[in-house]
Amino acid sequence: MASTAIDITSNAPHNAAIVFGERATSETCYRNKKVDTYQPLLVKATEPAGPSDLENPSSPKKKETFPVLGDSGIAAAREVAISTAEASETRTTTEAPAALDRNIPVGDNGAVQVPQGTVIPTLIDLEAPAIIDAAAGLTEVPSVRTHAVQGRNVPASTRLQRMIKETNELIVCPGVYDGLSARTAIEVGFDSLYMTGAGTSASRLGMADLGLATLHDMRAQAEMICNLKPHGPPVIADMDTGYGGAMMVYRAVCEYIRAGVAGFHLEDQLLEKRCGHLKGKAVVAREEWYIRIRAALQAKADLGSDIVLIARTDALQQHGYDECIGRLRVARNLGCDVGLLEGFRSKEQARRCVKDLEGWPLMLNSVENGASPLITVSEARDMGFRLMIFSFASIAPAYQAIRSTFQKLKVEGIIGTKGEITPRKIFEVCGLEDLAKIDMSSGGSSFKNGV
Repeated sequence: MASTAIDITSNAPHNAAIVFGERATSETCYRNKKVDTYQPLLVKATEPAGPSDLENPSSPKKKETFPVLGDSGIAAAREVAISTAEASETRTTTEAPAALDRNIPVGDNGAVQVPQGTVIPTLIDLEAPAIIDAAAGLTEVPSVRTHAVQGRNVPASTRLQRMIKETNELIVCPGVYDGLSARTAIEVGFDSLYMTGAGTSASRLGMADLGLATLHDMRAQAEMICNLKPHGPPVIADMDTGYGGAMMVYRAVCEYIRAGVAGFHLEDQLLEKRCGHLKGKAVVAREEWYIRIRAALQAKADLGSDIVLIARTDALQQHGYDECIGRLRVARNLGCDVGLLEGFRSKEQARRCVKDLEGWPLMLNSVENGASPLITVSEARDMGFRLMIFSFASIAPAYQAIRSTFQKLKVEGIIGTKGEITPRKIFEVCGLEDLAKIDMSSGGSSFKNGV
């Protein structure tokens, strides 16, 4: 038995081991562009294959690919039609889904053995433009016709890309900085979130936003927020300057991708940066910023990710508007998905920026009582911005409320919480009911007496 890792072109972000011989273990995921999710595939040989077949690309043995069993316990396919060069047949399953062994038997003739009642989680309308690595002796993926089924989760980055490219709506992202603020934004019903660096520095470190938060700080906070709720809103996260040179930027982007971040902005300030709404900002030379961007793009390509890369310039304070537009135009040409000019001095300047970079999605950072004038959601939409983040939307009101409560406690000896805000209410916001369902559906008894 031999195995090899096979890359199914840049459309497939996952490489997986494929084993030829008497038993096939594991799978590979093919990226189905039409439905933007992953199609489990397994390679089968028309006769038993060994190591020599992989080492010798000219091997005459014909190998083809079939959709087969995916991850254990994936819900529910009822019908799959498998079209091959030899025959076409439909296999229908009517029994309930069951946990499946990833070790999938292959018969003497090379056919995948699918037991009666097996659930086969394939996708609808598979389009297979790619040809699997010819060096492994594999042929083009055959056409597959399937009934509508539930596939794998669409990555948050893909969902965010769709929101940007397939709609004309302004994407409004409230700034969140911890689990509770993120849960509250989800409870209210926002379609996307923004993890603020200023808020993360304040809440996680108790420090001002002066570039003190490290990659570890930001990545850990982002991963927690991104994974609070399955299929939750896409999260855009602050990446500051990328935390170093090209190699560090590359690593940072890889870490964000693995954490589940949907998008991030990468700025041109010095490493010892500061909040974009403070005075005294300084930026690096153009080429140094472009190096950061190229490193980020390389990380995206190497991991096969469509994470949204937002090019942010803070050059307005130091070099003026024209320099900002020049930097952003190059960032756009390099391949950045979105642009962000930080710290507009007027509404007219914001409107002009959208016009000067027409055709490229732009993000607006709204910081009330900051360096820029107040621009409402309605005004930003009319100006033509595509994304709008509110960096201080939770950290500033949280400070106000906490301070006011602490003052009341110090003076009156009570905190004065409204009656409807009970401990249970806070825990419900933080997923109490979902956690109880998990316990009960698993046969647990932690909640048999209620909560």
